[in-house]
Amino acid sequence: MDVEQGNKEIAISQKWPCLSQFFAKVKSAFLGFLKKIKKIAMDDPRRMIHAIKVGLTLTLVSTLYYVTPLFDGFGESSMWAVLTVVVVMEYTAGGTLCKGLNRAFATVIAGSLGVGAHHIAALCGQKGEAILLALFVFLLAASATFSRFIPEVKARYDYGVTIFILTFSLVAVSSYRVDELVQMAHQRVSTIAIGVATCLCTSLFVFPIWAGEDLHKMVASNLDKLASFLEGIGTECFGEKANFESLEGKPFLQVYKSVLNSKATEDSLCNFAKWEPCHGNFSFRHPWKQYQNVGGLIRQCAASMDALSSYLTSFSKTKPKFKADAELRLEIQTACREMSSESANALRELSLAIRSMTVPSLARCHVSAATSAAANLRTVLSNDITVWETVHVAMVASLLAELVNFTEEIACSVDELAELAQFKSTDSVHSAAVKPVLEEETPQQVAIDISS
Repeated sequence: MDVEQGNKEIAISQKWPCLSQFFAKVKSAFLGFLKKIKKIAMDDPRRMIHAIKVGLTLTLVSTLYYVTPLFDGFGESSMWAVLTVVVVMEYTAGGTLCKGLNRAFATVIAGSLGVGAHHIAALCGQKGEAILLALFVFLLAASATFSRFIPEVKARYDYGVTIFILTFSLVAVSSYRVDELVQMAHQRVSTIAIGVATCLCTSLFVFPIWAGEDLHKMVASNLDKLASFLEGIGTECFGEKANFESLEGKPFLQVYKSVLNSKATEDSLCNFAKWEPCHGNFSFRHPWKQYQNVGGLIRQCAASMDALSSYLTSFSKTKPKFKADAELRLEIQTACREMSSESANALRELSLAIRSMTVPSLARCHVSAATSAAANLRTVLSNDITVWETVHVAMVASLLAELVNFTEEIACSVDELAELAQFKSTDSVHSAAVKPVLEEETPQQVAIDISS
């Protein structure tokens, strides 16, 4: 029986080859789509939770409409509750709070002003009412639109201003034709309030996803990415078995890339975090702005890493030959390795301090060691006139010294964050094997091939 079925499929494929290819492509596309969905869900399971919460919220609003007298007499205005849920429900609790409160307050204010404008315009007669209403719509719409260019308004209240313009225009224009204006405004405000309240309850009390928590973890994760880059530089470029020519395609050269494009996400999370109530270790007035300051310095450091990565990649392709003094090369390489490893250790400590919300006590030791190594390197570069024979290594050393400066600035910014957020002090003093590079010490022997 199976043989006959197989023969039939072969016969069909031979008879209609285009149809067979079409179904094969559809099947492949469908399976690929399922794999993509699975990957998205596995990358962050909270996405599935958010989807379920949106469905739950819409179901609750629909149930209120079906089985309770809450919407009796509202008529078509009841649909504003459903539309509010679709528009307001955001991934994070802060995002839902931001859009929900913006929409609620903007609707109340604009509705009140619209009713007031109607009563004032009605005093001027039928012809004067139309002219005055048009003048009110022009003035408020123009003023509100201009306010969106103010940075503070744009950042936190842009959506509310948009809803204000929409609601006021609808109420003011409708008032010229609709007799029961107050009733219409009341229904609109009430249904939107019900929708917003349902969204907020679901977002805050059913597996809440906090924007502040995501921002906190994002900054710490970005510090780890910078540390991974510096660790790779220290191992691949200045380790015992390192060679510049083998750098092309190394994953650590790309690890910082996502940090360069993190500003939009960071700013959005910071804005939403300011709307959120106290949760976990985050107080109501947690210094979210300082996270943006730390993030800005992290991106500057990542940009400097991008320059260093580009230089190293081009170096591995050109493979130039040098006539360099071995002892001089050794001094430069040792200092560079010290700068890379200590800066990486400092960034790791800063990341750990942010995650655990403790004062970064050990980071300063590593920063001091990296700074000492950079100072020692500058002395070598300024005193030895033959250093430019090792121009590529000297260029790497110069870029690394710039990274040390950024690491120190990041450490200062995280210290300020720890003070503002009142991070806990470490109870015990940890011992760390941190030894600054001194000029009188004999450099450790490393095997670096820069002459091939």
